[in-house]
Amino acid sequence: MDWNASRGGTLLYSCEYFALAKVFVFRKWCDLASEHGRARPDDLSGACKYASLFMRDVFGGAIRGHYEHQYNYIEGRLVDLGHDAADVGAMCHPYLHEPEFFEIPSLLRALDRCQPRVDGWVAEFLAEQRATCTTRSAD
Repeated sequence: MDWNASRGGTLLYSCEYFALAKVFVFRKWCDLASEHGRARPDDLSGACKYASLFMRDVFGGAIRGHYEHQYNYIEGRLVDLGHDAADVGAMCHPYLHEPEFFEIPSLLRALDRCQPRVDGWVAEFLAEQRATCTTRSAD
């Protein structure tokens, strides 16, 4: 899979959906920490693989990044669910893009390991959005 290649998503990206996705992914990141016996995180520090896969699968676009951080490029815009996370704030160049980074076998294996969980998150998020739209339509 070419992680740098742009692809279509299920939902059209918007600021409203960004906010909903951020809350959802943070909730799931907290659940994952609990599953592994870790303290509840303060933010999305360390979640960039999960967050970038999630955003790509929901909104399309491409994954960008380098050895420290991953983010998305959607409809010509840099989009990062973790933009305000402590780890991103401590980086000198969080939005550097090194396409070759996505050819490193250990990264490819890590992304493959994250994908099944992200698939579940995406299905749940989309179901929540459909339910919300149905509820709004009925009002």
